Order: sequence, then structure tokens, then C-alpha cells
Amino acid sequence: MSAPEPAARPAPLPEAAPLPEAAPFPDPAEAARIVAAFSRADGSLHTMPSRRGKRVVVLDRIAQEFEPGRRYPEAEVVAVLTRFHADHAALRRYLVDEGFLARHGGVYWRTGGTFDV
Repeated sequence: MSAPEPAARPAPLPEAAPLPEAAPFPDPAEAARIVAAFSRADGSLHTMPSRRGKRVVVLDRIAQEFEPGRRYPEAEVVAVLTRFHADHAALRRYLVDEGFLARHGGVYWRTGGTFDV
């Protein structure tokens, strides 16, 4: 009786294609121009950008209103967001979906965005 033949090794997997790089965040002057294009004189938004790249810049500006490391009850988040747009629920959803804020049990905290150093 002969020994069983060893199982053939599977062929190596092909190398994965590299992930596309995220668009670089614009310099502060360009970010300010983008925010100004969608804002009124009082800082509130007249329109939310439909292009994701510009929307992220606007959301980053709004996220600056939240202090890193601090927890915010939902009522306080609503009060801050209402200063920017009447549809605070949409802004809150955008901020969470894009990773600027996180939430759990009605409490929010800042998780992303640019920081002044």
C-alpha cells in the first residue's frame, strides 16, 4: 500500500489592485472659498453641496463647532446644527455618516475633521 499523495497547493492569489487615494483636503484658503459659496453672511447654509468633496469641506467646518473629547446630548447637537440649517436632522446624519460625529444612546461626540494646532 502506497502513501497518499499530498494535496496540491492552491495557486497564489493575484495581487489586489491598489485602493484609490482619497482626494486631498483643500488648503485652508480653498476650504474657506468652498464654505463661503454655500453660506449666507451669518454663516448659515443656503444650500448643502451635492458633490461629496465639497460637502465634506462644509461638514468639516460645521464639525469645528464640536469640541474634541466632549460628549454632547442630542438636544445640544440640535441647537448647534440649527444655527447652520433648519434641517438639523439631515446635517446630523451627514456628520455621522461621514465620520465627523459618532453617537450612542442619544449622546454624540466628535470623531473626525480638521483640528487647529
